[in-house]
Amino acid sequence: MKKKGKLLIVSAPSGSGKSTIIGKMREKYENLHFSVSATSRPPRGTEQNGVEYYFLTPDEFRQKIENDEFVEYEEVYPGKFYGTLKSEVENKLNEGKNVVFDVDVHGGMNIKKQYGKKALSLYIQPPSIAELRRRLEKRGTDSPEIIEQRIQRAEYELSFIDKFDKVVVNDVLDVAVEEALAIVTEFFEK
Repeated sequence: MKKKGKLLIVSAPSGSGKSTIIGKMREKYENLHFSVSATSRPPRGTEQNGVEYYFLTPDEFRQKIENDEFVEYEEVYPGKFYGTLKSEVENKLNEGKNVVFDVDVHGGMNIKKQYGKKALSLYIQPPSIAELRRRLEKRGTDSPEIIEQRIQRAEYELSFIDKFDKVVVNDVLDVAVEEALAIVTEFFEK
């Protein structure tokens, strides 16, 4: 019988280096597969349906909520939904694949609650809100209003940090990557 996969939940405010750290984990572990989330927001840049996200209309998203098709979902901003389809997760686990989630704190807590010890929840924390603001501004991808929303969201999300199994502070990226890899290695080898 094929061994079932494990789940790695990674949450962090936008601009914390979460995507970079997840990328390094995926380089190290070839059996770590990205869980493609669903969203009701439009694609950005070169994003493709089924690759970065499953892009749904708000109505399609609401229908899937009604049909109980999500492991977790959140209306992050009015009319902007993000969620993880149950079918996406179960298919990968049944194939023996480890799955990494890039989700907000509520999504992370919901997945952890459902999967218990099969899941490790990891929070990537910015060194400070001021540094987070500097990183978001330096990225140059968001308007000042969006940056302000992201900062407010980050302050709120930080209040849930104690709900996560492990926390990595990303002050120096290489150090944060090494720390995250050590945590994940221990979890996968258990």
